[in-house]
Amino acid sequence: MSTTSPAACVIGYPAKHSRGPKLHGYWLNEYGIDGAYRIEEIPPDGFTEFVTNLASHGYVGANVTMPHKQAAFALCEPDEKSKSIGAVNTLWLDGKILRGTNTDGDGYIGSLDVTVPNWTAGVRVAVVLGAGGASRSIVYALLARGVETVHVVNRTLWKAEAMHADYGNGVQPATWNDLPTLLKSTGLLVNTASLGMEGQGDLEVDLSQLSPDAIVSDIVYIPLKTRLLVNAERRGHKTTNGLAMLLHQAVNGFELWFGVRPQVSGAQYEMVAEGIPAS
Repeated sequence: MSTTSPAACVIGYPAKHSRGPKLHGYWLNEYGIDGAYRIEEIPPDGFTEFVTNLASHGYVGANVTMPHKQAAFALCEPDEKSKSIGAVNTLWLDGKILRGTNTDGDGYIGSLDVTVPNWTAGVRVAVVLGAGGASRSIVYALLARGVETVHVVNRTLWKAEAMHADYGNGVQPATWNDLPTLLKSTGLLVNTASLGMEGQGDLEVDLSQLSPDAIVSDIVYIPLKTRLLVNAERRGHKTTNGLAMLLHQAVNGFELWFGVRPQVSGAQYEMVAEGIPAS
């Protein structure tokens, strides 16, 4: 590997499906940067060695995806945001110090800001489905942007209760049985669970209780439009999908590794979306 050209990677297991090389490759070409972004498929038993020797493997930083986000948190110097979330998805070398942050929430908010400008004016209450790592990051970001109450709906209630304990009264734990009532007062519905993803089965949510002005989001991006989003669009709701979030969450990492803050564009979205099932 080159000792002069910066390189970053995505570390996951599996990771072959990652859109990262196309996403970051677009920006490297766009800004004329002599750099690289690669896939590193590393099993859990090899993760610690790889990350603690990131420079010797030829990298200035990395994205971290499943199942490594919590392990990465324990191996780096996390920023305050990551400490609150309890996981990192972006690593970079600051001299000899391996630092970490979490950009999932930033990516989600970025996609909302572009797709639904001034969305905060109509969203005092949000409902988030799921209580995993992505959910924690998104809930953190929603509260930081001024959403007053986030109802976290999860089949395993204790995970939602743990978020309430960590984030305070702005988070209200709920079960799936509570969902029909909660939807009546929400301005934003976000799915962070894997249901809806290709091969995972469909997420069945009755949207009839939602206000016509409510926004519906799904962080799944394979397919580009899950059944949840298709049904929401049929009802006239504004929607955002997981691919838009993926592009926006990559901005901070690219800047940390390559020294340029990139802009997400429609042309880039179309290029990265190529080959992904539409629905």
